[in-house]
Amino acid sequence: MTKHEFEVDMTCEGCSGAVTRILNKLGDVKFEIDLPKKLVWIESDKDVDVLMETLKKCGKEVKYNGTK
Repeated sequence: MTKHEFEVDMTCEGCSGAVTRILNKLGDVKFEIDLPKKLVWIESDKDVDVLMETLKKCGKEVKYNGTK
């Protein structure tokens, strides 16, 4: 599985909670959230565009940083 890094404009636990809920619904993904650095790492075989659109559902600005 590929590990992708995204920058998500999260400011609080509520934001990271929203990201967690959205990614859990996606299924078949492993992820880590670093709230202070506003980073989300997602391990998935899904297309980057799918992951990006999913993250945008939390209403925050999302930027793709590439694979890690």
